[in-house]
Amino acid sequence: MLGPMNESAPASVAFAGVTKRFGDLTVLDGIDLEVHAGEVLALLGPSGGGKSTLLRLINGLEIRDGGTLRVLDRDVPLGPPAALPSDPWWRDLRQEIGFVFQAFHLYPHKTALENVTLAPVAVRGRAVDEVEVEGRALLERVGLAHKADAMPRQLSGGQQQRVAIARALAMDPRILLFDEPTSALDPEMSAEVIEVMRALAAQHDRTLIVVTHEFGFAREAADRVAFLEHGRILEVGPAREVLESPQHERARAFFERVL
Repeated sequence: MLGPMNESAPASVAFAGVTKRFGDLTVLDGIDLEVHAGEVLALLGPSGGGKSTLLRLINGLEIRDGGTLRVLDRDVPLGPPAALPSDPWWRDLRQEIGFVFQAFHLYPHKTALENVTLAPVAVRGRAVDEVEVEGRALLERVGLAHKADAMPRQLSGGQQQRVAIARALAMDPRILLFDEPTSALDPEMSAEVIEVMRALAAQHDRTLIVVTHEFGFAREAADRVAFLEHGRILEVGPAREVLESPQHERARAFFERVL
C-alpha cells in the first residue's frame, strides 16, 4: 500500500448488534464492526459464514432483522424492502456505493464503454460526451483502453470483471464492495483482477470492503481483516497480524489449513 489508513477517519460503515435471518437460519448473529473512511477491509472465513450477506446489507440488497446500521452517516432503516429501487432513500445511498459481484453482470448487447458509461448518464443525467471521456479513462485505468468498443462476448472473464470494476468506479462511489470477484476466474485471469484491486487499495481514496479467498491480496493490500464463521466475527485486526498470528482458535485452525 502507498500509505496507511487514517485511523482517525470517520466510520463509513458501522454495524452494532446486527442480525439477519433467512427463515429459521441465522446468517448474521450480533455483528459489531466499524469500517473507516479510506480503509481496506478484507472479510475472510469459510463459505456460508455470512460474509456476502454482510456486504449486501450495506447497499440494501438485503435488509437486516435487528441491530443498527449506519452507512455514510445515514441510519439505514429496517424497511422498506430493498427490492423497491424507486425508493428515493435507497436510490440516493446506492449512488455512493459500488458493488462488484462474483458474476460480471455486463449488458451483453452493449460495448465495454457503454457498460461503463450507462449509469452516470441514466441515473445522474450527465452528458454523454463528458461521461465517455471519463469512461475511456477508467478503461485505461484497468488496462482495457483498447477494448472500449468490444462486446462482452469478445472479452475474457478477467477482462469482463475489469470492465465491471470500471463500471462501479464510473459513479465515483465513496464505498466499493467486492464479493469474491475472482471466484469464477482461472488463476491467470484472477491475477489480472487482483492487480487492479491492489492499485485501488493503495490509493485509500475510498472505502473498500472485500469478501475474498485471495489471502495474498488480504495480507498485502488490506489494512484489516475480519474472520467470520457461522454469522459471527470471531477475530478482527491488522491484516498481517491476524493472518500470521491469529488469536482465535477457529481462525488459527482455518488459516493453518488454507495458507
